[in-house]
Amino acid sequence: MSRLPVIVGFGGYNASGRSSFHHGFRRTVLESLDAPTRQETLAGLAVMMKLVKVVDGQFRSSADEALTPADIESRYATQILDATLVRRIEKRYLDVDAAHWQKSLSLSAPEGSPLTFVTQRKQLPEPLPASWSVEPLDGSEVRVTLHGGCDVKVDSFRELPVKSAGQLPSGFEPGELYNSRFHPRGLQFAVIGATDALRSVGVDWSTILEHVAPDEVAVFSGSIMSQLDENGFGGMLQSRLKGGRVTAKQCPLGLNTMPADFINAYVLGSVGTTGSVTGACATFLYNLQKAIDLITSGRARVALVGNSEAPITQECIDGYGAMSALATEDGLRNVQGGGEQVDFRRASRPFGENCGFTLAESTQYLVLMDDALAMELGADIHGAATDVFINADGFKKSISAPGPGNYLTLAKAVASAVQLVGLEGVRQHSFVHAHGSSTPANRVTESELLDRVAEAFGIEEWPLVAVKAFVGHSLAAASADQVISALGTFRYGILPGIKTIDRVADDVHRDHLSIETRDRLRQDKPLDVCFINSKGFGGNNATGVLLSPRVVEKMLRKRYGDEAFAAYTAKREATRAAARRYDEQALKGQFDIIYNFGNDMIDEQAIELSADSIKVPGFPQPLVYRKDKRFSDMLD
Repeated sequence: MSRLPVIVGFGGYNASGRSSFHHGFRRTVLESLDAPTRQETLAGLAVMMKLVKVVDGQFRSSADEALTPADIESRYATQILDATLVRRIEKRYLDVDAAHWQKSLSLSAPEGSPLTFVTQRKQLPEPLPASWSVEPLDGSEVRVTLHGGCDVKVDSFRELPVKSAGQLPSGFEPGELYNSRFHPRGLQFAVIGATDALRSVGVDWSTILEHVAPDEVAVFSGSIMSQLDENGFGGMLQSRLKGGRVTAKQCPLGLNTMPADFINAYVLGSVGTTGSVTGACATFLYNLQKAIDLITSGRARVALVGNSEAPITQECIDGYGAMSALATEDGLRNVQGGGEQVDFRRASRPFGENCGFTLAESTQYLVLMDDALAMELGADIHGAATDVFINADGFKKSISAPGPGNYLTLAKAVASAVQLVGLEGVRQHSFVHAHGSSTPANRVTESELLDRVAEAFGIEEWPLVAVKAFVGHSLAAASADQVISALGTFRYGILPGIKTIDRVADDVHRDHLSIETRDRLRQDKPLDVCFINSKGFGGNNATGVLLSPRVVEKMLRKRYGDEAFAAYTAKREATRAAARRYDEQALKGQFDIIYNFGNDMIDEQAIELSADSIKVPGFPQPLVYRKDKRFSDMLD
C-alpha cells in the first residue's frame, strides 16, 4: 500500500510577503477578501515593513499612537501595496539608474612630454611594466613616468535597461532576524523560509522525531544561481579584479546545494537523506519528485522540500538580459502603449502583450509527511502532492527554446489525476498553475500545449492562473511560488486573475482555456486538483499534481475508517491551535527564527553500532537496517 505524501506545513517569503497561513496568497487577491481578512494581511505586512511597531501586543505608529488593523489599512494601505509584489528595483539592491561598472581607458602622453603620476610604492603593479620608470619621493610615495601608453580601468556608472524585479517587501531584511553574519542572502532566505514552514506545522520538530527513525527524514533544497552576492561566489569571483582577497567563507557558502546543508546543520539537525536536484526553472518540482518518491516507497516519513533564490544582482540581470530574456524599460514602454512613464508594477505580463520575464527573489518550503504519520500526530493537512512528471525535449537547435517535453509531462499528469478523481473530476474541478514566464514565446507555446491537452481530455474552459504576474520569476523557487498560490486557492476558492494585463494577447491559444484578468470565486464548483506546470531552460520540463484537502480527507476516511478519522480530527484541533499561536506572533513581527549554531552536536564516539541497528545520540528512535529483497530472486 503506497503512502500518500500530504502537505502538513508550508512557508517562506517572496514579493507578496510571508507565505505561511496563506498571507502571501491573500496579498495577490486582496480586493477579493472580506474586510477583516484583508486588514489582517495588511497589518502583518506593515509590521514586516517596519511601518508600524508592536508594543505589548498592540500595533502602534512611529509616534506611539495605538492602531487597529482598520487604522493601518486606512493609513498605510497605499504604501504597502506600492512596496510589495513586482516593482521598480530598490536601491538596497542596486541603483538601476547608475549601476557601477569599469570602463577601459587608454592613456598616452602628448608627443615630447612624458606622462607622470605619483602613487604609493605599495600600489605599484608586480612586475613593473617595462615602459615604466620609478623615482622614489619622500616617505612611501614614488613618481612614475610612462614611456609610452597605458590601459587602465576607470570607475563608471550607467543606466540598466532592466529596472524591475520581484523583491521582498520594502523594509523587510531577513538578515536582521537572526545572527546571519557573512551569510549570503540566499542562505538567509533558506533559514527564514524553512523556519516559517516548520513553525506552520503546529507540531514541534522534537515531537515528530519521536515518531520516526533518524534516516526517515529527508531535506531537498538548493538554488539555480548559487549564491552570487558579495558573501558568496560573487565576492569570490570579483575579489582579484577589485584588488581584494577571497575570504574562507565565500567559496563554500556559494555552493548551490548549501541551502539544504544549512537547513540540516542549523535548522533541523538532521542526519537523514539530503540533496538537491537542479533543473533550471523547474528545480523545485525536481526536488518535490524526490520527496514524493521517498515517502511513497516508505524510505522517508517526513520531508522538507523547497528552494531559495536571491538573483537580484547586477550580474544576474546582465546575464539574463544579454539573452534578451528580461523585460526592459523600453520593451515595457512599447507593450504598455508608449509614453514616457513605465508602470514597472505591470512588468510581468503572462499571456498578455509582453517582452520578457521579470527576475525575482523567493524562499518557499513544504513539509510533507506520509498519511499514516500525519494521522498519528494529528497534523493539519493542506493538500497532497501525488506525482511530478519530468521529461526532456530531445534534439534541440536552441538550448533555451521550448520543446516537446512539456507535452509529455502535462499529459501524464492529467492522466494520473484522472485515475485518482475520475475524468469528470478533472474536467469540472481542476485548474492549471501555468509557468507563465511572461515572454512572447512562452505565451504561445505554453498556451498551445495546454489547449491541446485540454482538448485531448475533453476539458472545456480550463481555468489558468499565473502567479508570476504578481511575484515575478524566482528561478529555482518559481514552481514553489506556484504551489503556495495553489494551496491558497484550495483554501479560499479564489482563482487569482492575471491583473497585470488588460487583455489576453491575440496569439494565445485558448479554445479550451479560461484566462481572466480578474479574480474568480469558485465556491459553486470546488477546485480539487491543480496542475503545476514548469518549463525550464535547457529542456527541463516538469508538471506536478496537487490534490485539495477536501479530496485528501475523503481518501483518508476511506483508508482508515470513520472512527480513526474522527480520532485524527480531535488531535488536529490542538495542532491547529499551536499553529495559530505562531501565526499570531509572526503577524506581530515575532518570527522565532530557528538557527541552532554549534549546539546539540553529535558525539561520533557515542554512536552505538550493532549488526541490526544504529543508535544516534539525540534521536529517540534507533536506525534499524532495512530488509532488502529487491534482488533476492537473482541469488541462490
